[in-house]
Amino acid sequence: MAIQWFPGHMNKAKKELEERLGSIDVVIEMLDARLPGSSANPMIARLARGKPALKVLNKQDLADPASTEQWLKWYRSKPGTQAIGLDASDSAPAQKLVAACRELAPNRSGIDKPLRVVICGIPNVGKSTLINSLMGKRIAKTGNEPGITKGQQRIMLADDIELFDTPGMLWPKIIVPQGGYNLAASGAVGRNALDEEEVALELLVYLMKRYATALDARYKIGDIDGLQDWQVLELIGKKRGAVLPGGRINIQKASEIVLTDFRDGNIGRISLELPEEWAAWEKAAKEHEVLRAAQKENARLEREEKKKGVRK
Repeated sequence: MAIQWFPGHMNKAKKELEERLGSIDVVIEMLDARLPGSSANPMIARLARGKPALKVLNKQDLADPASTEQWLKWYRSKPGTQAIGLDASDSAPAQKLVAACRELAPNRSGIDKPLRVVICGIPNVGKSTLINSLMGKRIAKTGNEPGITKGQQRIMLADDIELFDTPGMLWPKIIVPQGGYNLAASGAVGRNALDEEEVALELLVYLMKRYATALDARYKIGDIDGLQDWQVLELIGKKRGAVLPGGRINIQKASEIVLTDFRDGNIGRISLELPEEWAAWEKAAKEHEVLRAAQKENARLEREEKKKGVRK
């Protein structure tokens, strides 16, 4: 199953962002620190090409610290790019953002040359919560469901810094399968666009490989070496009382437990990808897309040849 979710308001947000970018000095993209590669929007990268970029790895308190450090170094190595980590406990997020933006656009300052920045990100990445924290009051709607913010907002971060907030936005076609599952696991995708059991199993595959100890600490399931993902899901369901009449495991309930625990950080500080892993997944996905395009073109040419033969 491919994870895809691009409702109408996201297409509207994409058009509004495209119009706004001409007057923008710095593009802030908020990423989920647990899945920085999967949560980076390639559509924003295309639209903002050539603009200085600030990558904010949010929810770093939920991510594996060692993985987050690797991602920060990886983004900082890119030209015209700065990267910082944030989480809900940060006492001065505005200072971090302002300092990073001024570093990226040092020639923009003062009332005559205000620094204009736009903040983008996937749904449910914590952007609205950050905006409220920056302003010291609730001006942006927040919630645990993706797609809360539906329109742009203009905010004065300082006398000479204008920040434009945009709705959470995915992209029309997610080509990296692992990225789609990671987005779904994080809560960035609407529930109508995913199969929770499938997403939970994909999540468990990665957790079993890198965080088996954390799984046991949370669910007391013991040694899982040699077990399949579905067997581990059943063990979790049994331990958490997700049992139907007759002793059968309620797989839907067990899946919801695993996904909720991951999203809330109850399993521990977990990251679902490293820079080298993401690069390999993305490369494989792009090669697959090229192959598919070639196959479609060959099929089209064959149909054209058949039509010519019929006409003769």
